[in-house]
Amino acid sequence: MAVRAIRGAVQVEADERELVVEATAELVSEVMRRNGLSTDDVISVLFTATPDLTSEFPALAARKVGFADVPLMCASEIAVPHGMPRVVRLMAHVETDLPRADLHHVYLRGAQALRLDIAQ
Repeated sequence: MAVRAIRGAVQVEADERELVVEATAELVSEVMRRNGLSTDDVISVLFTATPDLTSEFPALAARKVGFADVPLMCASEIAVPHGMPRVVRLMAHVETDLPRADLHHVYLRGAQALRLDIAQ
């Protein structure tokens, strides 16, 4: 079993608590589904949010979809002037037998444009 990192991002419609939670929950759920993971496989998850998202912590959404005992951390993404607005990103550290090339990085809604090279 190897430790791997899986990336993902989702663009949120507006900085409203419900929308941040909904979009983040969708992102977390898709990462888990596409990679065939359970919460027991997850070591930790780092979330970042662009500076224009302040209505809720993205980690709250992960707690709501079953990440009760997984270490989670939230941070602010750097404010790059030409960066995409209203984006929640994640990097999940997982234990998996999948080789790195078979991991599914998940970019949803407008966030696919961030990583056209790996977005699936």
